[in-house]
Amino acid sequence: MSKAKRLIDILLFVSAKKQFTAQEIADAFNISVRTVHRYLLDLSDMGLPIYAEQGRNGGYTVLSSAILPPLLFTEEEAVAIFFAFQSLHYYRDLPFNTEMKSVSQKLYESLQKDAQKKVDSLQSYMAFWNPKRSISTPLLSDVLEAIINHSQLDIQYESKSGITTKHVHPIGVYAHDGLWYMPAIHLQTEKTLLFRVDRIHSMHVSDKGYKTTVHLQQWLESPHEPQQPIRLHVELTREGVRQCRSEPNFEQALVTNSNGTGYIDLMIDQGEIHFISSFFYRLGPDAIVQEPTELIQLLRKHAQTILATYPLDS
Repeated sequence: MSKAKRLIDILLFVSAKKQFTAQEIADAFNISVRTVHRYLLDLSDMGLPIYAEQGRNGGYTVLSSAILPPLLFTEEEAVAIFFAFQSLHYYRDLPFNTEMKSVSQKLYESLQKDAQKKVDSLQSYMAFWNPKRSISTPLLSDVLEAIINHSQLDIQYESKSGITTKHVHPIGVYAHDGLWYMPAIHLQTEKTLLFRVDRIHSMHVSDKGYKTTVHLQQWLESPHEPQQPIRLHVELTREGVRQCRSEPNFEQALVTNSNGTGYIDLMIDQGEIHFISSFFYRLGPDAIVQEPTELIQLLRKHAQTILATYPLDS
């Protein structure tokens, strides 16, 4: 049996047992204890975290919670995995960021020279670009750990009204446009609210559970009923239609006429008006808001602020 095959067999053996002695391996594989020690040193050099216990009854312990057996990938599969990791390169904060860099490096180094050249060439011509955010999300890993443990959170959250304490049960976290978001059930009102993770200043984890059947993927895919519904009706020029096709919040609601113009007519949450006002202000005369009145007033306010900033006599 080749040394490589023997190392793989011993790796699987110790990963399953977690705690073992050199004699146990020697008996299982019919090899000497001295050879076992040499193989264990090789596995340690390869990255297997082994702790040796000294003393008469000493042995070895695999420190990590789980060791995966070696996997065989085709060259195309390995390149695909490498670029899957590269697609997250533009996020400043990632859970398991150190581990992802390590896996990416191991994959690259395991490739044949021709495959490495292919990766190098692709990196020159292809990128999964997202805006490089300077905003830090230091509590991302802690939030994710709390979600996995089904914990409730008391968070100090920064919003337009200032920093307030909110008692929530998070559903999950997801990344969008370079930022991390956490949909969570606000336990005082039992309404599902959306929080920016970078705006969480501090958090306290509670072991109390909260029974919910809502999972993140279901929440993302299901239509969200407005809590304070209000009608949004906007008439669009051809350019307005083109711009709204690039906006995920309005793409599905967009109706296009035969001449290329169109309109948006849907129910939104009243709390969204302030956020969408900047988008429609940017479209100018290519988006004529018919309803709601609150949005029209906000657009006028934006215009007045700009006019005051750049007076005619300046």
